[in-house]
Amino acid sequence: MYFAALLARTEDGWEASDTELDDVETLSDLSDLAREALAESDAEDDTVLVFIEQEDAWFGVVRVDGEEDPRIYISDGAAAARSSYGEILLTDELLGKDPDDADDLDALDLDGTEDGESATADDDEEEEAGAEGPDSETVPAGPMGDTGILADLGVPEKELLALGGADALSEIADALGAAEVLETVR
Repeated sequence: MYFAALLARTEDGWEASDTELDDVETLSDLSDLAREALAESDAEDDTVLVFIEQEDAWFGVVRVDGEEDPRIYISDGAAAARSSYGEILLTDELLGKDPDDADDLDALDLDGTEDGESATADDDEEEEAGAEGPDSETVPAGPMGDTGILADLGVPEKELLALGGADALSEIADALGAAEVLETVR
């Protein structure tokens, strides 16, 4: 079970809205969704937080400040890698990969077939699964990303790293002064 919400900071405090991530396929899509929420609110400092949570397995926070690149924090990279929504957050940059630095072996056809010969159905499924996102075995367990993402909003790195479990997003919202508005969309 997933939970996703947007928090936009306004003159009157935080505004929360739940959001559907069904049409979100990339971090860029998620950032656009956050910016749309920002345009709909009377935000004072152009800050929107996207909270994503999968039960007790992991949570993620994406911070979008105006037109700047989004900042990302994930509580458990390996758990997020096993999730379709987590894969959105696990960008090449976050994983320390250079997207332009493709391995030459990846470009070669080394599936054991001759040119023009099709691979088996099992091979096709393995290739599709590998192409969808990061492999949870290669993504480290534990926190990933910008641990200072919320420091200026009242959640220091040390506190953020200590959070986990089902109440993590509620604890963050409480520190932000947004607990009540978050609970209205939960």
